[in-house]
Amino acid sequence: MNTVTRAQLAEAIYTNVGLSRNESAALLESVLERISGALEAGEPVKISAFGTFLVRQKGQRIGRNPKTGIEVPILPRKVLSFRPSQVLKARINHEPAGAEE
Repeated sequence: MNTVTRAQLAEAIYTNVGLSRNESAALLESVLERISGALEAGEPVKISAFGTFLVRQKGQRIGRNPKTGIEVPILPRKVLSFRPSQVLKARINHEPAGAEE
């Protein structure tokens, strides 16, 4: 299984849209920068028929070092989560788009 890279995405834009390679790479970087900026500002990013990226705040808690068993405080932090759309879930499971369980 191969990982999809920025270079592959830029090449797909070049092939399918017809922009130059430099313009395709710049377009991709612009889109990724806009998504990153919105998430950094704490805004959710919803891409229709794909999914929603959310930033959640996690509180402080006590964790345990698995090697030593010593309790260690885990500081509050923000985490990124992704919720796929029903359309994406159906595509992954090779189901018709309107299928319900």
